[in-house]
Amino acid sequence: MPEIRHSVCALDCPDCCALTLTVENERATRLRGDATHPITRGFLCGKVAQYLEREYSPGRLLYPQRRVGAKGEGRFHRISWDEALDTIAGHLGAVAAEFGPEAILPYSYAGTMGLLNGEGMDRRFFHRLGASRLDRTICSAAGMTGMTQALGVRYSTEPEQFRHSRLILAWGANILGTNVHLWPFIMEARRQGARFYTIDPRRNRTGAAADKHFFINPGSDTALALALMHVIIGENLYDAGYVASYTEGFDGLRARVQPWTPRRAAELTGIAADEIAALAREYASTRPAVIRLNYGVQRSERGAMAVRTIALLPALTGSWKDTGGGLQLSTSQAFHLNRPGLERADLQRKSLGREARIVNMTELGAALNALDHPPVKALVVYNSNPAAIAPNQNAVLRGLQRDDLFTAVLEQFQTDTADHADILLPATTFLEHTDLYFAYGHYYLQMARPALPAPGEAKSNVEVFRLLAQRMGFDDPCFADSEDDMIRTLLDSPHPFLRGITLEQLDRDRFVRLKISEAGEPFLPFASGGFGTPDGKCHFHAEELDYTPPVESRHGDAELRRKYPLELISAKNDDSMNSTFGHRDAVDRSTAELHLNSADAASRGVQPGDPVRIYNARGSCVLSAVVDGTVLPGVVSAPSVRWGKRAPGKRSVNALTSERLTDFGGGPTFYSCLVQVERIGD
Repeated sequence: MPEIRHSVCALDCPDCCALTLTVENERATRLRGDATHPITRGFLCGKVAQYLEREYSPGRLLYPQRRVGAKGEGRFHRISWDEALDTIAGHLGAVAAEFGPEAILPYSYAGTMGLLNGEGMDRRFFHRLGASRLDRTICSAAGMTGMTQALGVRYSTEPEQFRHSRLILAWGANILGTNVHLWPFIMEARRQGARFYTIDPRRNRTGAAADKHFFINPGSDTALALALMHVIIGENLYDAGYVASYTEGFDGLRARVQPWTPRRAAELTGIAADEIAALAREYASTRPAVIRLNYGVQRSERGAMAVRTIALLPALTGSWKDTGGGLQLSTSQAFHLNRPGLERADLQRKSLGREARIVNMTELGAALNALDHPPVKALVVYNSNPAAIAPNQNAVLRGLQRDDLFTAVLEQFQTDTADHADILLPATTFLEHTDLYFAYGHYYLQMARPALPAPGEAKSNVEVFRLLAQRMGFDDPCFADSEDDMIRTLLDSPHPFLRGITLEQLDRDRFVRLKISEAGEPFLPFASGGFGTPDGKCHFHAEELDYTPPVESRHGDAELRRKYPLELISAKNDDSMNSTFGHRDAVDRSTAELHLNSADAASRGVQPGDPVRIYNARGSCVLSAVVDGTVLPGVVSAPSVRWGKRAPGKRSVNALTSERLTDFGGGPTFYSCLVQVERIGD
């Protein structure tokens, strides 16, 4: 008889969907969205709807393996778990003894958003070992910094409230591609007369579905936000009562934005001055109005300032008071779980007597090739594929190919990074292990038990690092914790948002709304102040608000612009999740495309379907030209991110991106990237 089992999608997406599986003879035959979950509402994105193909793919890694060819060749020989673990432990111990434990670098990100397998036993292991700490900046660090600078705390408008909005601005947010479970709430609002606008350098699927799309030059979002403020303040469209009661520094803000006229912003953003003024008036006079701000905005050199400035707009208009108003970037900080108890950073002192050094993951190429005192001599990669997703790909690959670098990789498929492993370990999928899940697009805490048996000899990250701890002789009691012990530790929090939520309740109900408001009442985090500042007010700090164009932009370094006249946006591909689904042929085809405006294509003799070389001083890759109206002249777009092993020359778009960091937060500047394009062939 078929059996219905439950799980939670662990992929790096704000929706964090609840799942139901139909299982027969321990094999899943159908995967659906849980119809009882208030956000998932019974449907899945196109990526996860096909997840069983990944689950049962013949490409799954099933057994531990040792490299037998050169690094990068991808040739391996099957070995036992005992041999694999002994080899890893032996190398880590030898590196620590000769160079110090900080010569060991863990590298991971959000291959799973599960707390136990994403930042649990692994953190304990590396802290106890004394390894270098990884600054996990590669996705959202600049945006989180900017939002914290603006509001003091990262709370956001609930997705359910968007149904009440009358004006919705999707600013750098491809909702249909990366946040599809918000879309039904937007459609409900539109059926009631709401207007939906998009602001983005690309007209993606979401922009094509909008009432109005504003093409904005890459990296110029701060200029637009300052000009909106100029109009709102100059025409007395701000909420004077809210500003007086719940903000500080308004007079300074008035003076700061006075020079930021729509005409000045138009020169920088590419949006006409009259359109900027009209948008400001419509946004300020429509109640409720909400901004869905996403992380594309902060992947430019001025990314943190962009988020900070945009996040100040609802305080200026008072839209935080309204159900269906405010702004959403991330809800994650509301999950006040006991992460220190899970991660146990205090264990570092057993090995080092101090905190270990920090290495920014965005600068992996530099870390592997130039870091000293000590150099990186051992790398352990899990929940990530840096050979594909990290910037400055050529430098990263040079580092991974070092003969004196020992690399262990925990993976589900043989990725580009896995090809460089000395020891390759098979990892479970989220359908095969226990974990606890927060979300960054809603306020439901979720737990999942294994819904399917693990294939072959695959093990969870929790189990692998528990076994490695044993081999390293770490006898601290925390390494014997079960998954349930770790979940109870996470729930052991004094914060009222977690009040009364237990493991037993999560086992029974599977998902629980945080205690952010009374039952049935909307969460309005800043309706009456309550900002994360000592006085609870939003501090504009106008003297710190500023905009300078990114170095790699049309208004940046003039010499670079002459050599490389096109601005590259390597936005997320609708049908993949960074490099997670790079094994699929359809994903490979879509990430092998370069979208050009017809004017830029014509001046280069490029026709649709032509192979083109896209290049700058850092490197090059070969893509197939798509000539359409999704970008304006001067901008090209390549969906990210392709597996290099499937590309000509084994390079993808990250051969072009730099290790330059954002203004704050130490994030990557993927979208501040100047390139040139040429047609290949006769």
